[in-house]
Amino acid sequence: ASRVMVASRNYADFANEATFEIKKCDLHRLEEGPSTTTVMTREEGLQYYRTMQIIRRMELKSDQMYKQKIIRGFCHLYDGQEACCVGLEAAIKPTDHVITAYRAHGFTYTRGVPVREILAELTGRKGGCAKGKGGSMHMYTKNFYGGNGIVGAQGQIFETYNMAALWKLPCIFICENNRYGMGTSVERAAASTEYYRRGDFIPGLRVDGMDVLCVREAGKFAAEYCRSGKGPIVMELQTYRYHGHSMSDPGISYRTREEIQEVRSKSDPITLLKDRMVNNNLASIEELKDIDAAVKKEVEEAAQFATTDPEPPLEELCNHIYFNEPPFEVRGANQWIKYKSVS
Repeated sequence: ASRVMVASRNYADFANEATFEIKKCDLHRLEEGPSTTTVMTREEGLQYYRTMQIIRRMELKSDQMYKQKIIRGFCHLYDGQEACCVGLEAAIKPTDHVITAYRAHGFTYTRGVPVREILAELTGRKGGCAKGKGGSMHMYTKNFYGGNGIVGAQGQIFETYNMAALWKLPCIFICENNRYGMGTSVERAAASTEYYRRGDFIPGLRVDGMDVLCVREAGKFAAEYCRSGKGPIVMELQTYRYHGHSMSDPGISYRTREEIQEVRSKSDPITLLKDRMVNNNLASIEELKDIDAAVKKEVEEAAQFATTDPEPPLEELCNHIYFNEPPFEVRGANQWIKYKSVS
């Protein structure tokens, strides 16, 4: 009788942690910056990998649901930029406050909102994180104020820089530089693309935003700088979005398919982390494939919930305008339509 030998690995075969070299940050008004070496544990690596895969799969599912007209209206996808929100969340505390722009799905997830509530918000259902009334651009949870339309508008941002510096506010200003403002490349839009220097009198860092470890270490450095009472700091994360600006933008009229493919093949944040973990014996290909399968199942179940959960009733349309206020009437589309607003 022939014998079959089955080779398997258990968790004891893996390293508990590994040390990595990361790209040096460019500095503005700083004597020294984040370390260029960092330690990542196996547990951290698996967590970052799973979180980034959840966000990637969630955004691809959102793309599909939008094309099926299940999701309507504005929809700005985050795939390609996953290392930014995952690295930053790893660097701060759950009690810290995060305010983001309208490309908010990734941050919404890292701040603790389940996938099903994010997708249900996108489909305008009652079980969404803003009860189906916010959609893609307006998602909220504790200590997270997501989806603001003003993304560093020049007058407001410089006024804010000035006030934050005068009052020494513990604020990290983050520019997720994905190389395009809507359909215009940064080189065509700005005489100086060194956004980390735009704070002028505020120190700044320019960070590899495609490397979750680089973002994490820079985030820790920035958070410690602010917590020590030194005032605000600016972080520019150099990243890339795979989709167009929004779902109405095919994303290839102002850049080539070859450019997108080159970034995917050379700088993808998930592939970079995966290779590091496998090459440093923190995980196996098989184990990461199991995570991929579990992620796919979770996102599919969330999408099912987002398409079957009921829409909020019309009478709840004007609820939650104010917090902890007595009920009051709100005029509808004409003066004869009245809605009641309840806190």
